[in-house]
Amino acid sequence: MIVGIGVDLVDIPRFERSLARTPRLIERLFAPGERGLKSHSLAARYAAKEALIKALGGSDGLHWTDIEVASEPSGRPVFALSGETAETVHARGITAVHLSLTHDAGMAAAYVIAENGAAS
Repeated sequence: MIVGIGVDLVDIPRFERSLARTPRLIERLFAPGERGLKSHSLAARYAAKEALIKALGGSDGLHWTDIEVASEPSGRPVFALSGETAETVHARGITAVHLSLTHDAGMAAAYVIAENGAAS
């Protein structure tokens, strides 16, 4: 059963300016495995994290660096949650989180669907 949907859109040039102005944002927002990526990929991952927070109904118990966007061998993006964030998601009864990312024309977008195991 779907329990939450989140979407977020990021202006890539504006995001790049924020990173240039405040370089420590990389450490505060991204897991170590994400930090070396190009800015358009970071913008998409930032959008994914924002969309996840929206799908879960708020940020209590969630930490930016505990939310990593990884890729399956096929290239499909997936969340790799750790720490208190993984515990919080589990405690909320979330059994599956689906993620879609895109970036084009200076924008990055993410769409997230959170599900629990209950039948609809």
